[in-house]
Amino acid sequence: MSYIGKEKRLALSGLDYSGKSTKELRKMCRQILEEGMHGLCFSPYEDGQKPGEQISETQIRRRMEIIQPYTSWIRSFSCTDGNEEIPRIAHEYGIKTMVGAWLGDDPEINKKEIQNLIELANKGYVDIAAVGNEVMYRGDLSEDELLAFIAEVKENVTDIPVGYVDAYYEFTERPRITEACDIILANCYPFWEGCDFDYSLLYIKDMYRRAQHAAKGKKVIISETGWPSQGTNLEGAFPGYESALKYFMNMQKLAAEEDIEIFYFSSFDEPWKTGAEGDVGAYWGLWDKEEKLKF
Repeated sequence: MSYIGKEKRLALSGLDYSGKSTKELRKMCRQILEEGMHGLCFSPYEDGQKPGEQISETQIRRRMEIIQPYTSWIRSFSCTDGNEEIPRIAHEYGIKTMVGAWLGDDPEINKKEIQNLIELANKGYVDIAAVGNEVMYRGDLSEDELLAFIAEVKENVTDIPVGYVDAYYEFTERPRITEACDIILANCYPFWEGCDFDYSLLYIKDMYRRAQHAAKGKKVIISETGWPSQGTNLEGAFPGYESALKYFMNMQKLAAEEDIEIFYFSSFDEPWKTGAEGDVGAYWGLWDKEEKLKF
């Protein structure tokens, strides 16, 4: 059964933004947003904050109230430094949760992340457990180390699917990890592979199909995708305000037409990401860093 209603599917099937002015694109985007989406990646960090710093329940609640009318799910990325409050607060607002344990090269932090994820799941605040995000891509852990963490969570959590988040191709290249997951959580970014915007919809469809093929019948969710509204280009992929609007609409149409569950990246702009990803890293949000909707 599709999570998208018949009326919305019909509306999106007729989506055509060719020849539209920026003002018209903004209006179309707002209408699609107001009809709701499956999921959003939740950005808790305010301007001047970065991962590793404590975040407050006040800022989580404020941002949760902003996005609550528009999404059925949120995805969080960590279970420490205040992020562990996100799932509980999301459930209070009637939002389902994909909760991530952030795994890196610090064994003590990894241990705490896993313990907190298990505790949150057993309290009923987790609807999908994500054990790690792009750990293989970054090379922070070995396959065996990641598999041990996945097994630990599965052994201590019942009645919810447990998966791992990484770039779509990692699930083809690492069959042991794919086999260990209950659910495949694939990050799909045409932009980060230098894809021209005009071909981005076809490109992400291919990414999704490759993840599906690797999954061998397991459910595949697009755990991240998006397009930056400004910044420096990557090969043929150019950030831009209109491109970001069109990409968001394309993803909602794709979700409706092919019944794909997509977590859009991201809810709010994140200035801290400029270091790791260049200037473009700060501009992936539907809302800007001041929490104002871009359209």
